[in-house]
Amino acid sequence: MSDLTARQAEILAFIRDHLASEGRPPTRPELAAAFGIASTNGVHKHLMALAAKGAIELIPNAARGIRLLQELGLPLVGRVAAGSPMLALENVMGRYPVDPSLFNPRADYLLQVRGLSMRDEGILDGDWLVVHRTSQARNGQIVVARLGNDVTVKRLKVRGSKAELIPANPDFQTLHLDLDRDPLEIEGIAVGVIRNLSAAHPPAPRGRIVRHA
Repeated sequence: MSDLTARQAEILAFIRDHLASEGRPPTRPELAAAFGIASTNGVHKHLMALAAKGAIELIPNAARGIRLLQELGLPLVGRVAAGSPMLALENVMGRYPVDPSLFNPRADYLLQVRGLSMRDEGILDGDWLVVHRTSQARNGQIVVARLGNDVTVKRLKVRGSKAELIPANPDFQTLHLDLDRDPLEIEGIAVGVIRNLSAAHPPAPRGRIVRHA
């Protein structure tokens, strides 16, 4: 499957989540409402692009005529280029045979961890963080957060217009943010860790899976 744009990845994730929760794919009006798209023609263009890239099959003359095609594992995101979408071509190191349905909520991508700021949560340098793509997160969840051009993994705490991104290592400082002034985007929440036991950059995920609540 060809690499998706950020919007295409969001629509694909919505279709997948809708199937999981409702047992059927969304209609085009439902997709338009979910993404603030003015017309179903705009939705159809996104669906045609997803079909062209091999992510879905469109079934003619059916209100819910969207069928997910089998994806080959999850994309692994390495060092994120400044300002680029997580799943942009320059960030993706490959796809690996990890079953997304092993995780709840369903996994969308893997993120290679750099550094030891989340060491005491069992997230180590070289590990692969399993991420559910979402822009929403609850207090206490471990998030993939974008601060301007930088992407970091921390535990989120929000009180009103104030937010904290909290490390799990006393050698690192908590990031204090004023949401009225400081840009903060949630790129996803951690749903698991693949512990790499043999090498920092293995050719395929090895070792044990650690789940996160």
